[in-house]
Amino acid sequence: MVNAGAVFRRGSVVDRPAPRTAPALHAHLRALRRHGFDGAPLPVGLTPDGRERLTFVPGDVALPPFPPWVLTENALVSVGRLLRRLHTVSAVLPVDTHIEWPRDLSDPEGGPMLCHNDVCPDNVVFREGRATALIDFDLAAPGRPLWDVAMAARYWVPMLDPESTAVLYPGGGLHAPRRLRILADSYGLSARERAELPGVVEQATEVCRAFVAARVAEGDPVYRRALAERGGWARWERIQTWLATHHDTFTAVLAGP
Repeated sequence: MVNAGAVFRRGSVVDRPAPRTAPALHAHLRALRRHGFDGAPLPVGLTPDGRERLTFVPGDVALPPFPPWVLTENALVSVGRLLRRLHTVSAVLPVDTHIEWPRDLSDPEGGPMLCHNDVCPDNVVFREGRATALIDFDLAAPGRPLWDVAMAARYWVPMLDPESTAVLYPGGGLHAPRRLRILADSYGLSARERAELPGVVEQATEVCRAFVAARVAEGDPVYRRALAERGGWARWERIQTWLATHHDTFTAVLAGP
């Protein structure tokens, strides 16, 4: 949404607007690769006019309304495993504490490692039906691993009321409790993390709503249009009510055998 019309592929390189944290972010991406994580683009360099160049990652990326191939259970499992691979490597990398990382979608409690914070279908590259890479690390910031899982769950389960789900995921037939359990299993959440996940999803939803509200208050035309087209603030109220109503159901499914 933010960079629409400003990203270009030039052969094996992608040219796009650079986030203000680009130098530190590029160092992090290079460190991920050195430590064995190949599921992210590599930085090529920065340009004098405020843009960045990254290696192009071949594959398929889904855009809303999301097609059936990205909503299969196999796709969901691969997303959980990809995110776990990212976190396993990120956990051993130091976070540059001198950087003012974006707070837009970051974990309000902070955390020990750099989270992606925006693992939505638009930012996951698939090959042969399996999630193989993450792109767009612009909103990366320190946080808890569980925060990244909760953010991913919002999009991949999705953790939305049925009416909202029907708009972005028109294929239907998505059973949220089952899919949340699949994501938790494929990632490998601990018992403690499973117990906390429904509450962290609710917390993440509040942060996402505040993110949209800030953009709308600033007069951002992209977010104003998206808000209007997707049901306005009534949609956010409906989502949050649905999450609270089903909190115990999600907790029970995650704790079950």
